[in-house]
Amino acid sequence: MSDTIDPTTIAPLICGFAVSGDKIEDLSWASVSKGSAARPGERRWLHLDRRSPAAKSWLLRERSVDAFAANALFQEDTRPRAHAHRNGLLVNLRGINLNPGAQPEDMVSLRIWVTEALVITTQARHIRATEDLASLFRSGEPPASNGAVIAYFAATLARRMEPVIDKLDEHADALEERLLDSGESPPKIELSGFRRSVLQLRRYILPQREALSALIREQVHLLTEDDRLSLRETQDTVIRLGEDLDTIRERALVIQEQIVELRAEAMNQRLFVLAIISAIFLPLGFVTGLFGVNVGGMPGVGSAAAFTFLCASLVLLTLGLLSVFKRMDWL
Repeated sequence: MSDTIDPTTIAPLICGFAVSGDKIEDLSWASVSKGSAARPGERRWLHLDRRSPAAKSWLLRERSVDAFAANALFQEDTRPRAHAHRNGLLVNLRGINLNPGAQPEDMVSLRIWVTEALVITTQARHIRATEDLASLFRSGEPPASNGAVIAYFAATLARRMEPVIDKLDEHADALEERLLDSGESPPKIELSGFRRSVLQLRRYILPQREALSALIREQVHLLTEDDRLSLRETQDTVIRLGEDLDTIRERALVIQEQIVELRAEAMNQRLFVLAIISAIFLPLGFVTGLFGVNVGGMPGVGSAAAFTFLCASLVLLTLGLLSVFKRMDWL
């Protein structure tokens, strides 16, 4: 049986809400797709599944959404970024992948289009931050403005990065302890996987820092001073996380260098032992070879004690060589 999902069976709308004063309405795809107009003073948040052809088709037809923004919300692969476009803000953010069986560093993408009255977000994979925001809407405590929605997403995504990076830091500690305490080097595949995780996280966290910086600099009325303050705090968090990743990456490089040194030292030790053995047996082989020459006039040929004398001489020669090596601190 194939695990491939038919895109036409995917629900276009994951969740949607309309806020008018103190009233919060849960929107359905039927009402959204029919183009029901928003009431004056009403704010809407629509969270769409990027895999659904119906969602993309509706968004491209929707007059309240700019065509450039609609296409950007459905791009296949985007890096974190933020910029103003006409009457809105287009923001792409990345978050830790907390889905079952997934690797955290395989980060999920959240695309956001924000205007005064509308927030549209799209995802292809499950994102916990959108669930958290939906819970706030359902509990009657939505963000005060659409700009606050951006600040909320940025802060929530950054907050969920911290435990993952802390675990990477602890993993680096464990690798260093194994290396220093027992001299045991971790398997190559383990260290490679660790470094790959760090690099993949760093690949998106650093651009996210720049995206938040660009977002703060945008002179748009959608962001209040409170929103900018929240974004600055989130930016500081992301900067710190990026610095932590840089430190972990450098520690991983040091660990790899130490492993290379340990393996080179072990190889040199083995070669040294082989050299000592060769130094001992080379003169012994020379003597035995010399006495094994099948020519006339060899000493001791007619003596019964010659072989015993030769063996004793070889033993004394071996002991002499060992004594010399000991004095030279080779043993």
